Amino acid sequence: MELEKKILLEEEPESSSYQMRDKMKFIIPSLLGLLLFLIPVPYQGKWTIGVGILAEGLQAILTPYLPQFMTGILVLSVLFSVIAKAFKPNWILQSSFLQTLFYVSGFWLTMRILGAVFAILTLTKVGPEFIWSDLTGGTVLFSLVPVLTTWFLFAGLLMPLLLDFGLMEFIGSTLRKFMRPLFKLPGRSSIDAIASWMGSGTVGVLITTKQYEEGFYSKREAAVIATNFSVASIAFSLVVISFIGLDHMFVQFYTCVVVAGLVAAVICPRIPPLSRKADTYYEPVGKQIAEDVPEGVSRYRWGFNKAVEKASKIEGAKGVIVSGAQNVVDIWFSLIPLVMALGTLALVLAEFTPIFHYLAYPFVPILDLLQLPEAKEAAPAMLVGFADMFLPAVVGSGIESEITRFVIAAISLTQLIYMSEVGILLIKSKIPLNFLELFIIFLQRTIITLPIIAVMAHVFFF
Repeated sequence: MELEKKILLEEEPESSSYQMRDKMKFIIPSLLGLLLFLIPVPYQGKWTIGVGILAEGLQAILTPYLPQFMTGILVLSVLFSVIAKAFKPNWILQSSFLQTLFYVSGFWLTMRILGAVFAILTLTKVGPEFIWSDLTGGTVLFSLVPVLTTWFLFAGLLMPLLLDFGLMEFIGSTLRKFMRPLFKLPGRSSIDAIASWMGSGTVGVLITTKQYEEGFYSKREAAVIATNFSVASIAFSLVVISFIGLDHMFVQFYTCVVVAGLVAAVICPRIPPLSRKADTYYEPVGKQIAEDVPEGVSRYRWGFNKAVEKASKIEGAKGVIVSGAQNVVDIWFSLIPLVMALGTLALVLAEFTPIFHYLAYPFVPILDLLQLPEAKEAAPAMLVGFADMFLPAVVGSGIESEITRFVIAAISLTQLIYMSEVGILLIKSKIPLNFLELFIIFLQRTIITLPIIAVMAHVFFF
């Protein structure tokens, strides 16, 4: 046993075997990644992260032009996809990146066409009003798309600072002791959660997707992290509670969200469909993760060694810059069209059809049982969040009861899966989750967190 331990330790790199240059290659970019993605800073009266400041600053400058610019991107996405499918030019087929980006299936090409058409109709206000209304296509093109465009520009460009220079290896090794028994996840998943909490749930999903495709999460782990750890940011939480007229209760509100969210994150991975996901890795790359710490080596020392080892493999800035730029192009040309298409369709269903009202009838007796006033009016808010995270707040704003509005606002932040953003990201990704599974997980999170939030609201705050 001692001999095996000695051999194992001899095979693993010691921090002393690396030059100071390699150590700095880990430390400096990782610190920048922490500062930009994970460290909260006050900005214009709210808390956000460095990437958020960059995104919001650019958005403020380009707001009048972003809808037109992204409509042009959506049209180009369709044009290049049609060229790829119809003519198969060598300049696309000889590039694995361009082939993946533009040589898409019939379904995804249809979604891109719909996205471009919806954007053009919304921009010109031509065609059926239910498509370009301020409540549907107008919300997506003028409110959601500009935010995603700027957030993903900086998140995509700068994400290598988090993923490629050893920070995930260091955090993974040091926090595995807590994340594995509690959530059945690698320690590095804590990075995804913090990035979501401080910045944006979509950034958290983007990090999870990249980690899965690079072999650091199994199918089950990626599905669990994406559907349970992509929490809404503190900044968005402030927007929701302010919109619903209860901003003076933000501390109590966010306490409920955190407690209910943690309970759901413990329960959901242990029940189907998440519990049935295979613990196998993305086939093209296989398993690339090793967070187990050998006996006789501290978690921090082991994590530092693995981090420096990872950073030492980075040969220059060019590859990192190209990787970041490809992230941005992939999101703009393949994700944003889906947001425009599916987001608009989801909002049309929510705003112009009674489908969510019919589906929400079973929640009326549940809300009555939880002693929440105006249960019939509040019931649709339990489900419309599947279309868009902000819709429950819109529905709840007209309800007189403060406790009911409080519960609606809190439940909208614990459901996590909404098709206008996160849901589309997951369907588009290679993480094995389909539409039906996302809806089931959405319902599970609603059923788990609703009674917790309602009881806490009754007992502690009202």
